[in-house]
Amino acid sequence: MSAVAATRKQESLVDGEFAFTNADFRAVAEVLYATSGIHLPDSKAALVYSRLAKRLRALGLRTFREYVALVQSDQGKEERERLLMALTTNVTRFFREPHHFDHLIETVLTPMADKVKAGAPLRIWSSACSTGQEPYSIALAVLSVWPDAANRNIRILATDIDENVIKTARAGVYTGEAVEQIPASYRNRWISKDPDAARTWRMSEEARSLIAFKPLNLIGQWPMKKGFDAIFCRNVVIYFDEPTQAKLWRRFAAQLLPQGKLYVGHSERVSDSAFDSDGQTVYKLAGARR
Repeated sequence: MSAVAATRKQESLVDGEFAFTNADFRAVAEVLYATSGIHLPDSKAALVYSRLAKRLRALGLRTFREYVALVQSDQGKEERERLLMALTTNVTRFFREPHHFDHLIETVLTPMADKVKAGAPLRIWSSACSTGQEPYSIALAVLSVWPDAANRNIRILATDIDENVIKTARAGVYTGEAVEQIPASYRNRWISKDPDAARTWRMSEEARSLIAFKPLNLIGQWPMKKGFDAIFCRNVVIYFDEPTQAKLWRRFAAQLLPQGKLYVGHSERVSDSAFDSDGQTVYKLAGARR
């Protein structure tokens, strides 16, 4: 081992196969922040090492310095995407935080029932949809109000920065354990055994037809032109620093229709004058009536 390598090993933040210095960690954190807006605190060094060491082995690299050089280079776009996938966690389940779906039905969907039947549009955005459980839960809530929703002017936009989870979501196929989270009345009507694979279940065409799955980076450009009646952005903003959070709240406010609702995660709070509370981790535009 050279003197330089020995020094880097001594300076390593983690005792492992590869030296992982503070400079390596900060470089990885900067790449992740520039790519996704996600802020990595120093306490995540061990997690970053454990997840990215696998990438070094797969690529045949000897040091984190080489890996950092790759993801910072013009040729590193694909590996930057892999870095993002490695360092983000797609934890989700059907009807997570069920009070949100009760609130959606009671304060958004049901009050709009007559207008939607008359042809008015309904637009909902699941802004960090992961593997699809959230937008499909929204679709099932919509179907509970309008069983013929596929024939009405109703659309759910489901986006995520990770194109791999988008592919999983678009397929709409889940394990039996996953679908157990869905209320039986919905499960029995709009989900069926997958004919192509044992022990899996497929979302119905009625549910799938309501959702458009698209890749989208929340800190990038948003191509949407029309406003939304509800936006779900749950358990995502906690990974951003305060300036990025503030920008997102303002951008969400600009995307909501006057009576629209914003649903956030159980540990998140919107401290922005553009919003008023409308329930447990639910917000409406400031001054808007319920």
